[in-house]
Amino acid sequence: MRYLLALMLAGSAFAADCDRACLKTTLDQYLNAVIKHDPKAAPLFVGFRQTENAVVVRLDTGTWKSVTGLGKMQRRYLDAVSGQAAYFGVVTEGEKSAIVTVRVRVEDRKINEAEWIIARPGDPGLNGFNANGTPNGNFFEPDNLAMNPPPERVVPKDQRASREALIAITNSYFDGLTTHDGSIILHHDGCTRIENGRGMATGTNDCSTGLANLNVSIVAARRYPVIDEEAQVALALAVFLRKPGTATRPSASCRLATSRASAVAGFATAPP
Repeated sequence: MRYLLALMLAGSAFAADCDRACLKTTLDQYLNAVIKHDPKAAPLFVGFRQTENAVVVRLDTGTWKSVTGLGKMQRRYLDAVSGQAAYFGVVTEGEKSAIVTVRVRVEDRKINEAEWIIARPGDPGLNGFNANGTPNGNFFEPDNLAMNPPPERVVPKDQRASREALIAITNSYFDGLTTHDGSIILHHDGCTRIENGRGMATGTNDCSTGLANLNVSIVAARRYPVIDEEAQVALALAVFLRKPGTATRPSASCRLATSRASAVAGFATAPP
């Protein structure tokens, strides 16, 4: 018990060692190193581990080789309590663009892990490939994302929900998807949902409607690694399991939940 308590206290000390300014600087150092294709330019911890759409990649491969710049829509979210930071937005890969969420974990002011969720034009999307082997396609509208970005803000302290409330609000969305019951979702009327840049909640629809026929049976492996209390944003990652007997494959996805007055105001997503 004493050993476990010591480990917990040590983990908290490592996180507290890097405040919001430190996390932003470290995240930007990492992104710049990726753009330069130079891992040595980033403050990487011994045993640094990177995944891209859940697949482990070695240094000098993957996005270390493909990413050439940051795009016109950029958001950064910081959580000094967990010692983690996230980038959501567009990156360039030569002449093409990708919509990404990048999460880094900082320990003793060094990055020990990076997780990329990447959507590219022509990805097969949730339905996989057609019978002839060609991709079904995925939503991909980076220009629309740039025109309709998540808000960039610092919410006054007396108007902020607690980090526990932000997690509960986001979790209610996943519960609504699982039960196909939008009334469970703690939301504002007209809450938005933008998936890889495409607006999915339009007209009289919002993020709580149209769930009756949604092909989701369970939202599993829910994680909330970055809770930015200043911005009132929760980064959530989960795996969507489909209804039995359907061809749609399970999918890993992330949700950026933006909250206002203890209810969700909108989601931006970047599923592969």
